[in-house]
Amino acid sequence: MSASVLIAVTHLLGSGHLVRAANLARALAQGGFSVTLAGGGMPLRAMEGEPFAFVQLPPIRTEGTDFRTLLDEAGQPIEPERKTARIAMLEELAARLRPDVVIVEHFPFGRRQLAEEFLALIAAVKAARSEALVLSSVRDVLVTPRPDRIAEAEERITGLFDAVLVHGDANFLPLDRSWPVGEGLAGKLRYTRYIADDRPVGDAQENGEIIVSGGGSAAALPLFANAVAAARLDRSGRRWRLLAGRGIAEVDLALLAAEAVDRVVIERARPDFPALLAGCAVSISQAGYNTVLDLVAAGRPAIVVPFDAGNETEQTVRAEAMERAGLARCFRLSGDFVADAVALADAVGGAIGSRPPALPIDRDGTVRSVAIVTELLAVAAARAGH
Repeated sequence: MSASVLIAVTHLLGSGHLVRAANLARALAQGGFSVTLAGGGMPLRAMEGEPFAFVQLPPIRTEGTDFRTLLDEAGQPIEPERKTARIAMLEELAARLRPDVVIVEHFPFGRRQLAEEFLALIAAVKAARSEALVLSSVRDVLVTPRPDRIAEAEERITGLFDAVLVHGDANFLPLDRSWPVGEGLAGKLRYTRYIADDRPVGDAQENGEIIVSGGGSAAALPLFANAVAAARLDRSGRRWRLLAGRGIAEVDLALLAAEAVDRVVIERARPDFPALLAGCAVSISQAGYNTVLDLVAAGRPAIVVPFDAGNETEQTVRAEAMERAGLARCFRLSGDFVADAVALADAVGGAIGSRPPALPIDRDGTVRSVAIVTELLAVAAARAGH
């Protein structure tokens, strides 16, 4: 009988956490594990046809950078009953599946507002199978909170978790660039390398376009507005294609379209995005985890504009690492709309024809993740005398 894995993830603003968790679930399933993925954010796409089972919890989301206020599908603050229902579903999954491994995404380094349900899930898994492994799954960059919250997270890691899967490459961007890694935490870190979705997306063809993308949330609206203005200043005659995530409202797309020149195409994000990217003249994007991996794979001139509203530092850390490696230019919006549009248009002109260096980021994280989980289970079994 194959070992079973239960993964719990809740994306609140963009879709990156769910995409990464789904890539991990797919890799584990293809590696011989029986996998169930429980998603607690807004539905992203149909999960039929995947090699893993998918369970949708009553969804929650946030607006902007207000991560303290959890909202329902209609944008209203959630009722206590929704939290109770989510916990009950997770506990039922744990009792029914009795997983050998439970993986919680981003917790306890983040998602403090969901601590109750993650802790309840871990307790339920341990009640169903006391020897089950408890793993945390995190991206390459974390948002550093207050010292008391760092201490709280590390106390939970020490007391509850067997290991932390870091989906990054320590040679490119070690975790301690964004989170203080003490001796105790260092002993539990397992770098998987970057997890990318390498499913076929079609053949790349030269399109000569300026591709502007912004992840799945509305956080990219300032970037898109600046891109529309920069396109007006571009004298090259190239087409600019803006790919908007589902988090951007139709009314906002209509406002962008009203300001756009004829050479600007505005449409929803497409499944063939990697193929479009691989044929573009220049990419302009934010610096989210999955977008950066697509950029590195495409090997095209890139300008990254990190989302840095509120206390968000994740994308800035990643964008600066890309700039140091020569993979992209890090462009920061100043708030002066006219000046930013002029500077962005100039940056695009300067990027056309340039070539980033050979791929320095290890993207085979799916293979490595399966190997790490397999190894952790073998070590646990040996200790138990199985």
